[in-house]
Amino acid sequence: MSGKPYDVEKGDGVHRGHPVTVDRYTLAARINHWITAVSLILLALSGMALFSPQLYFLTALFGGGQITRAIHPWIGVVLFFSFAGLFIRFWKANLWKSEDGTWLRRIRDVLAGHEERLPELGKYNAGQKFVFWGMSFLIVVLISSGIVVWDQYFYPFTTIEQKRVAILIHALAAVAIICVWIIHVYAAIWVRGTIGAMTKGKVTGGWAWRHHRKWLRELVGRRTTRTPAE
Repeated sequence: MSGKPYDVEKGDGVHRGHPVTVDRYTLAARINHWITAVSLILLALSGMALFSPQLYFLTALFGGGQITRAIHPWIGVVLFFSFAGLFIRFWKANLWKSEDGTWLRRIRDVLAGHEERLPELGKYNAGQKFVFWGMSFLIVVLISSGIVVWDQYFYPFTTIEQKRVAILIHALAAVAIICVWIIHVYAAIWVRGTIGAMTKGKVTGGWAWRHHRKWLRELVGRRTTRTPAE
């Protein structure tokens, strides 16, 4: 296994055909991703309902205010462990590389769609890596601050002052992670084929060549090409 490219993951592979297809995400990874996504959306809705009286109407989605307050932290636990699964799967592929700095310096070309002016990239670009590490940091902050104010189980272990600080940190982190999520969704819609990768697990060879050429070269170089019959 020595010399394995840092961003080639289990299940990645290339299939000959017309068109060429590339395996990008396994079924397990896709299920893991969507559990995380649904958990984050439910947390955002229930959290906003508890945050402001003007948004209290959102508690109706969960069966009322008391139920919303009761299940909100448990959804947070699901999010934490689900994202932990994603972190274990993808952290190596999200390590920072020299081409990521070049990609950032040429962000105008990224926004203009001038892919030919960008460096060859691994499985993830710098923007995707920022989202990954941003989510990783913010979810740890959310679960840590959430435990401090989870009075049903942890009330005796913290002071009122600590709870007040934790609530402020929790709210700020929640706003930040919602912003990161919006960027993530917008980028997935903007780059055609990205959503399909996380629903079907595959992309075309042309998509991989255009957006993640270094990763595609690594796959082909490791002789992962298979025929459709395989």
